[in-house]
Parts: sequence; C-alpha cells; structure tokens
Amino acid sequence: MNTIETIKTKSKKLGFSHLETAEIVVNLNTLLANYQVFYHKLRTFHWNVEGPEFFELHEEFEKEYNKTQNHIDMIAERIRVFGIKPKFGLKKILEMSDIKERDDKISALEMVRELLKDFEILHSSLLDALNSSLNTGDVATEQMITDFIRDLEKRHWMFTSFLK
Repeated sequence: MNTIETIKTKSKKLGFSHLETAEIVVNLNTLLANYQVFYHKLRTFHWNVEGPEFFELHEEFEKEYNKTQNHIDMIAERIRVFGIKPKFGLKKILEMSDIKERDDKISALEMVRELLKDFEILHSSLLDALNSSLNTGDVATEQMITDFIRDLEKRHWMFTSFLK
C-alpha cells in the first residue's frame, strides 16, 4: 500500500472520510437539538393541556414525547458511532434548535397547531440529515431517518385530522 492509500485508509471512519462524517454529524446534531426542544415542549403540553380535549391530548402528547425520547437516544448513539460525542448544554441546544420554546398559556387546539408547526421544522431537519446520508452512502443513518420521516408524516396527518 502506498503512502496516499495509507493516508486515505487512516483518515476514514466506517468507510467515510472526515469531511463526509462531519456533514452527517452536523446535520444529526441539529436534528438532535430540534428533537430535544420538541421533547420538552411536548412534556409541557402534556402537563398543561386543559379543556374538552384533555384526556385525548394528554395521552397523545405522552405517546409523542415517549417516541421523541427514543429518537433522541437513537440520534445521539448514531453520532457516537462516528466517534463524536454529542455534548452540549441547554443553552447550546436552544441556540442550535429551529424549534422554539413556548412558555405562554395556549389552548389545547393551539398546542396541536404548534405541534404541527414543529413537525414541519423536524421534517426539514430530517430531510437535511437524510440528504447528507444519501450523499455519503451512509445507509444506516438513511434507514434511521427514513423511519423517523415515515412516522412523522403519519402523525402529522393524524394531528391535522384532529383539527378538522
């Protein structure tokens, strides 16, 4: 093996170059931040929903935050696969996230509208992560993200139907 081949081999992790890994990890970190803010917003909605929709939405918000918690863990573990530690505090998470906190009092239906807006943001962030995985041939990240998208699109349809 010549020197160039040795350098190329040593600079790759799981068959991806440092630059390819960086693109994937940057998108996964953004997705992770979005999911973390989304998770906390869902917990707040779960605790504070009121009105005739209470029982149904209280349960649905719980389902959603449990699923989101699982996604957060999967994304963080995928980042670790590339040898990177997803290590940032709450301040950095809030800076990185396109999803924003909501601390004002809103109605149950406004919570669902807010959830749908956040689904749009997550969908965009998921597509960014999907595209970087497709560009580099990272089929494991591609599969994980595709599963997340499929689930999000179904839940978007269900919450949209709830509002009709």
